[in-house]
Amino acid sequence: MKIICIGRNYVNHAKELNNPLPEAPVFFLKPESALLPKNHPFFYPDFSNEIHYETELVVRINKVGKNIQEKWAYTYWDEIGIGIDFTARDLQRKCKEKGLPWEIAKAFDFSAPVSRGFVMKQDLPDPENIRFRMELNGEAAQAATSKDMIFSIDQIISYVSQFMTLKMGDLIFTGTPEGVGEVKISDSLVCYLEDQKMMELTVK
Repeated sequence: MKIICIGRNYVNHAKELNNPLPEAPVFFLKPESALLPKNHPFFYPDFSNEIHYETELVVRINKVGKNIQEKWAYTYWDEIGIGIDFTARDLQRKCKEKGLPWEIAKAFDFSAPVSRGFVMKQDLPDPENIRFRMELNGEAAQAATSKDMIFSIDQIISYVSQFMTLKMGDLIFTGTPEGVGEVKISDSLVCYLEDQKMMELTVK
């Protein structure tokens, strides 16, 4: 199982990080060890002083596919959840300055908590306009819909499958909207898909 993460997929998020808008989906990988065990807190790593949250819709692939045409991409997923792409922003900044890869800032252990449950596509009010949000310590932090994406879920699946075979159980983090920020020890993060609470975790 692999975790595929899409970067810069919301206009305002790209702008808040002073990144140019992509002409094609930008993606990177996290290892399976980035998943946070269910009901576990997120322990602040000792190698960073600036961990940021990035709340994202997460698609689970339901069958093997390679070179998937966009018109058929919808048949390769039927469940969606929510996740947080924790990022060591200070390490990422240093890597970018030196032109180095930045897996060290994105792929560390437990950097990809995902909701325990996933919602079936047919149970969504509008699969073309999926609402999600995250509250930090009870206050609204991030909110968006899938319509705000630069590249849709089907476009992402089609594009990524040109380069690597997608397999059943693979997870795709589809990008984060504006509003990313730092987490601190004792912070509480609660994520919602539509109006359903999907995940709650504490930083320790």
